[in-house]
Amino acid sequence: FISPDILQVDIISTMKLSLASLALLAASASAFTAVTPAGRVSTSLAVAPGETKASEKVVQAFADKPEEDPEFDALVKSNFPGAINNRDLATRVVELLEEKGFDPSNTLLATSLCADELARVLEDEFVSIYGNNFNLGGLSGFPFAGNTGWGAMSAHVPDNGYCLTIHGPHVGITKEGQIG
Repeated sequence: FISPDILQVDIISTMKLSLASLALLAASASAFTAVTPAGRVSTSLAVAPGETKASEKVVQAFADKPEEDPEFDALVKSNFPGAINNRDLATRVVELLEEKGFDPSNTLLATSLCADELARVLEDEFVSIYGNNFNLGGLSGFPFAGNTGWGAMSAHVPDNGYCLTIHGPHVGITKEGQIG
């Protein structure tokens, strides 16, 4: 048995919710309206200036870092065949991109790495090569920035330049081989 008073309250609540939903929908509809750009403004996100080649910056970035522990490296590769360390990744990426014209003065670094502090090491190493980065991501390396974030990032790409986007999750592995 439903009392007429309860039914009336439910109908009024539903109507308020519906009116509020319609108002929200109408207000947000403009967010999906195509907008013609007024012209691209040249911007900069502290892209690394100077004449130093990225390959030279890789050497500098890893100069004071200890060599990889071969025992731990073997442990990682036994669980993740084909895995490479940060030094090798940075070296390979930079060598390939230098051949294509990417350098620290014309390349914006954009990252979307897992929020864990372990991922900051890789991010910091690439920042030391390419300059500040535009952070697009969050958990699991998924780029949570959405259309607005990608648009904002795109506005910082140097004129006639490039964007290097590095994304991905991380996984921890102990010296005993426990993954998690």
